[in-house]
Amino acid sequence: MEITEVVLPGIVEPSGLQLRTRELPSPGADQALVTVEASGVSFAEQAMRRGRYPGQPKFPFVPGYDLVGVVHSVGPGVDPALVGRRVAAMTKTGGWASHALVPAGDLVAVPGGLDPGDAETLVVNGLTAWQMLHRTARVRPGQTVLVHGANGGVGVTLAQLARLDGVRVLGTAHPRHHDVLRDFGVVPLDRDDPRLAERIRELAPGGVDAAFDNLGGEHLSRAWRLLAPGGALVSYSIAAHQTGPMVPAFLVTLARLAIWNVLPNGKRASFYDVWAGRRDLAAFRARTREDLTTVLSLLAEGRIVAQVAARVPLARIGEAMTLAEARTVPGKVVVVPA
Repeated sequence: MEITEVVLPGIVEPSGLQLRTRELPSPGADQALVTVEASGVSFAEQAMRRGRYPGQPKFPFVPGYDLVGVVHSVGPGVDPALVGRRVAAMTKTGGWASHALVPAGDLVAVPGGLDPGDAETLVVNGLTAWQMLHRTARVRPGQTVLVHGANGGVGVTLAQLARLDGVRVLGTAHPRHHDVLRDFGVVPLDRDDPRLAERIRELAPGGVDAAFDNLGGEHLSRAWRLLAPGGALVSYSIAAHQTGPMVPAFLVTLARLAIWNVLPNGKRASFYDVWAGRRDLAAFRARTREDLTTVLSLLAEGRIVAQVAARVPLARIGEAMTLAEARTVPGKVVVVPA
């Protein structure tokens, strides 16, 4: 048997992504070989394509930040009962393939009956949204939050999770996405409105209780100014920095957050990293499994819905990347092997 996978050979346009086949690998100790049913395109892969994602591997490599699939086989030290079970995993790289080797301890069970593509939209995105909302910002029912990029994979999930708890959500997005946001109970705001800050002040005169920013730069500063006393600002990307070196921009963002966090105004500022705490691997895996299981269960119960922007075959990965980077459709672009 062979594995088909996408290779990022260097800094290329989406059309420069390459397909290759090789012999299907056998899982080693504590590994599982997963037949991938769905992966996705996130901001991480978009940054990697430009060579601008901190800590990315040297070219060439196989991208793919997360996946959903069925366990094909397992290596020594892994429970053989896992074979045939549908699982989800964060991989950071390697997910854009027909099969992937994954540490067995990183696998999270997917509830029965869920569509693999729907479940895939909630692996990294759902985990990120849940942890930012409940572990980092600690938002409470009845509060008001601001979500930048509320139409994106993380944003639309975060908005739904917040609404489940009776939290009012103000979401910025291009006007073409506003009807979708309204359907989720979000108060939509034009991301390019020159009066955006004034509009938010009108809706939340005392400030918002939490703000979630994936843009950075002036957007981050404005979100900080719009916080209520005691509010929390959570930065989780710097997508607005499309040009120039990424690492200096990232370090400037971290420094700014650190300074804000010690100001005597009761506000909190932090950068969320889904991989934080992995040095204590057992605790990290337990926390990841608990939170992702919760989010996937909410999907299985119909309390939240998956927002799939499009399903694109692995062989047309360039189209998938182009569509994701255009940000013209809400939700997450899902890649399927077939």
